[in-house]
Amino acid sequence: MSLNRNEKQTVVADVTAQVGKSQTLALAEYRGLTVEHLNALRRQARDKGVYLHVLKNTLARRAVAGTSFEVAQGAMVGPLIYGFSEDAVAAAKVLADFAKTNDKLVIKGGAYAGRMLDADGVKSLASIPTKEVLLSQLLGLMQSPVSRMARVLAALAEQRGGGAEAAPAEAEAAPAA
Repeated sequence: MSLNRNEKQTVVADVTAQVGKSQTLALAEYRGLTVEHLNALRRQARDKGVYLHVLKNTLARRAVAGTSFEVAQGAMVGPLIYGFSEDAVAAAKVLADFAKTNDKLVIKGGAYAGRMLDADGVKSLASIPTKEVLLSQLLGLMQSPVSRMARVLAALAEQRGGGAEAAPAEAEAAPAA
């Protein structure tokens, strides 16, 4: 069933709004996937905050015109599913992870930071840890010097007087003497 002019304008406006919020575009050919597989892919995308839709390529080209994703217009050929995400790696990660378990989903390309990505570029982007993982790694690095200092001070205290357990025993012994 084809869309009328108003429906097409609505789709383009919806995708354009999503493009304005997104950092990454990932494209994949879905030919041969069952409805069950597509629904599972959409569910995974929704859980990760990825806008994932099958779009007409002409409507997608109109939606990305004049944006940093315009560089990917050459790859917008054939039956494609479009993944947009605010997180730099989420769209690529969802499609790449699903493609590992289902050979009918073929990653075609994408765009990030105004540059066109080929299939290998999308897979490389997908291998980068998520924002939450990177933040936790950074926090671990920041806490490392503090915890090392605490261990050194504890070791010094133990060498000098037997540590915290020895201090109450000395306090009890002092008044008795």
